[in-house]
Amino acid sequence: MNSKIVSLRVLLAASSTLLPLAAHAQEITQLPPVDADAANAADSVGTAPVTGRELTREAIKRRQNATSDTGDLLRQLPGVSANSGGGFSSMPTLRGLSQQRLRITVDGAPIDLSCPNDMNTPLSYTVPQTIESIRVVPGVAPVSMGGDNIGGIISVESVAPRFAADGATLVTGEVSTFYRSNGDGFGGSALLTVASANLSATYTGSYTQAQQYKAGGDLGRVRSTEYAKTDHALALAFQNDAGLFKLKGGYHFSPYEGFANQAMDMVSNKSWFLNAGYDGEFDWGSVKFTADYRDTDHEMNFLEDKLPGAMPMITEVHTFSTALKLELPVSARDKLRFGGEYHHQWLNDYWPPVAGNMMMGPNTFVNINGGTRDRIGGFAEWEAHWSDTLSSVIGARLDHVRMNTGQVQPYSTSMMNMADATAANAFNAVGHKRTDNNWSASALLSYAPTSGVAIELGYAHKARSPNIYERYTWGRGTMASRMIGWYGDGNGYVGNLNLKPERADTVSAAIEFKGTDDAWSLRLSPYYTHVNDYIDAAFVKNLTHPMSGLPMPFVQLQFANQKAEFVGVDVSGQVELWDGGKDAGTRLSGSLSWVRGQNLSDNAPLYHQMPLNVKVALDHRQGPVEAGVDLEWVAEKTRVDATRNEPVTSAYALVNLRLAYNLGPVKLSVEAENLFDKGYNLPLGGVSLGDYKATGVLRPVPGRGRSVNFGLSASF
Repeated sequence: MNSKIVSLRVLLAASSTLLPLAAHAQEITQLPPVDADAANAADSVGTAPVTGRELTREAIKRRQNATSDTGDLLRQLPGVSANSGGGFSSMPTLRGLSQQRLRITVDGAPIDLSCPNDMNTPLSYTVPQTIESIRVVPGVAPVSMGGDNIGGIISVESVAPRFAADGATLVTGEVSTFYRSNGDGFGGSALLTVASANLSATYTGSYTQAQQYKAGGDLGRVRSTEYAKTDHALALAFQNDAGLFKLKGGYHFSPYEGFANQAMDMVSNKSWFLNAGYDGEFDWGSVKFTADYRDTDHEMNFLEDKLPGAMPMITEVHTFSTALKLELPVSARDKLRFGGEYHHQWLNDYWPPVAGNMMMGPNTFVNINGGTRDRIGGFAEWEAHWSDTLSSVIGARLDHVRMNTGQVQPYSTSMMNMADATAANAFNAVGHKRTDNNWSASALLSYAPTSGVAIELGYAHKARSPNIYERYTWGRGTMASRMIGWYGDGNGYVGNLNLKPERADTVSAAIEFKGTDDAWSLRLSPYYTHVNDYIDAAFVKNLTHPMSGLPMPFVQLQFANQKAEFVGVDVSGQVELWDGGKDAGTRLSGSLSWVRGQNLSDNAPLYHQMPLNVKVALDHRQGPVEAGVDLEWVAEKTRVDATRNEPVTSAYALVNLRLAYNLGPVKLSVEAENLFDKGYNLPLGGVSLGDYKATGVLRPVPGRGRSVNFGLSASF
């Protein structure tokens, strides 16, 4: 179970370019600044109603005292929801398609699945206090933004390098701290930049922790919701006539994180990374090169709520990726982009024996033995500005994915472990190497027929190969299969060597109407996605307790290719109620999102689909005072996946109040979250296994009750 070092491969390609805005947009590779209020999800836009959204630093600041979970921040945007995980590890979903179907990058680097329950999600390595911006592009994203996804792109960026004027030294930064009454959550962060005209160094660090939170109303404490983590990073940058050179390294450590909807908890997660990059601008065009390496050591076991018992589960992951992208302006109308990328993942997943436990011993349970997933991809893309009102982006890419893994073993071959022993023999008797060739294409057309009106039409064919756990987990015993799965449903999951890649065809449109000087706007974005070979789950058997043999309220499922479709619409808008000048104004904003996910193979609803939801916010600023009230309404969730025993949840409405006062560089803030302490269950929360372990009562995971949150920040 030693890691395999693969040779580095030089490549061509692609970091993010973003959707075309209107024809008069200056650069297709950047979204314009978007005043997206993470607290109200009704962001105003720059020049066109593209389906992509951006949360700016100012928008993130308004929510960073309420959550340490970046996925929860994204939930405020139309079309974005979050499957509940730990306190900082929710899993974002774009228009019904889950995190495993998305490309998520942090500072341009992808972060892989590194846990059989996906506890250390890509966004868990970020903290709201140190994020500069987040870009979200659902569905029809240009192929230059990356492959191996069918649901869209989430790109998180830290603070960009800052440099001083010639002959000067720049020293700047920000410190912040917060406290949340519900769960006694607290933490702090620091950002410090020291720079000359050519060299810049930026340190970011943070710490956060919380106890178990109390649900709203009379639903009581929600067990297995405590957490703690710390993150540190140092970024160096050097600029000269040849371009910008960047190097960044960091370390993440979480000593514990409870998971209310999992049978296990995270008892240690250590990860370090090193990223390098180069940006160059030349007479003939531009070049962008990135390379990154990440090493992760992850351990699951039982925290206090799920005791007595012990079952250590260890995952070791090494990833390396590199990409090169070229952009060539070939005429006043046309730009060409070419590029490629290479990504390598190595994963070891094993469960050491437990002394004195006949079921969990005497051998190590080898779940994944040196599993590898290597992907080489290349793309070509053409951007054209046909007139002042019409532009297009058309591209295609090919991704070659190779996967393999070694032999496995159960805890023992005794009668108690016979199901796993038989499954291990069957798995070891066949070849494990799998190869996929996946092609993708996208076409986007942007049209601005008149001032204040902009239209976008898009089509994409995207493909994603299965991940290592979907293909290579093999355990058939009750306990072994229940250790697999990121769904929070308590069920057991078995891999499938014969899985095919998912292939999705998406058609989307967007139209926006805007008033003069952004006084008002209205955006409508309908979409439709059809997925062939959608990786869902097929029923295997009802589960029984591994010791007593008594029936359990859970089932065993196997990953299986099926057909699915998603149809929905996102609506958002805003209106300026009062404009008092630069530092004064009142704005009303709102959004509505609806999606219907359907399994076409069994004609049943898909799992974890967010019901109709509406968000409204009223924001006011006058001089140093900022105030706001947010209302969120979520409809009853009755379309549930019966195969997984997904629970029905009731409709609910939440009210939040916000108040902040700016004293120059110092900002004081306070908010009342869930002001009326409404009791409700999370539509995408799964089942509360922490509570089930303690009480024997199986219920949906309740949402957080009232919390008074305080924040203090200072910049210099």
